[in-house]
Amino acid sequence: MTAVVPSKRFPRTSIATRRLLNGWFQLGQQTEFYGQTVVNVGHALRSNYKEILRLIAQMSLGTGALAVIGGTVVVVGFLTMSTGALIAVQGYNQLAGVGVEALTGFASAYVNVRIIAPVTAAIALAATIGAGATAQLGAMRINEEIDALEAMAVRAVAYLASTRVIAGLIVVLPLYGIAILMSFLAARFGTTMIYGQSTGVYDHYFRTFLRPADVMWSFVQAVTMAFVIMLIHTYYGFNARGGPAGVGEAVGRAVRTSLIASVFVIVGIALAVYGQSGGFYLSG
Repeated sequence: MTAVVPSKRFPRTSIATRRLLNGWFQLGQQTEFYGQTVVNVGHALRSNYKEILRLIAQMSLGTGALAVIGGTVVVVGFLTMSTGALIAVQGYNQLAGVGVEALTGFASAYVNVRIIAPVTAAIALAATIGAGATAQLGAMRINEEIDALEAMAVRAVAYLASTRVIAGLIVVLPLYGIAILMSFLAARFGTTMIYGQSTGVYDHYFRTFLRPADVMWSFVQAVTMAFVIMLIHTYYGFNARGGPAGVGEAVGRAVRTSLIASVFVIVGIALAVYGQSGGFYLSG
């Protein structure tokens, strides 16, 4: 009787094991790259500050045709304005169904800062700044420009990845400030100008329930998610393979991974800060 070879008897076992090992290997590669990027931040600040300034201008206002419309600033502003308007539409209608439409200002102060604005800003950052960084680094990789930098004894990770992470962290602060303001203004405009609620009533409940601590934690969420997004996108761009098609695939993988990671970051911080108590007390 002939012996049965395990790989032939269970062909899917070897494939699954290989995929598992490849996944762990890729996770180790990512962790190593993230560590190198963070460690080289100091070197990038000392030696590549001009590149950081160039990247800040490029990420905020854009280049070429994108600079005409304002670049990432306009994209983030319009996205958060549309989601803020949803607070007015859904919040006013739902609250009016139970006779407490006056609390629409409370809904704007509570929901925009804690969930809506951070998630919308994460989508905008991943689709603009993050995707642009992945495409740039991927094009440099397939054109062997990164190899040329390493051959000239230039710290490629510090010059290309660390500088983009620093620029992303700096740019996200004014961008997220614009995002929060646009979401607030859109919710107020929709509630008072379209639905006809008194501005005094709206402002009363909005200012009553808008806590400065919530705004501070919202900025902490924005900075953390920007840090995660830039790390992920620089990794996929730095390690792109397979020509132009491989760059496009790297951009898609980076956007998908960064969106998932940023949502986990936002939810994790929200649960850590507001999980035990909502931070407000509603009484008659």
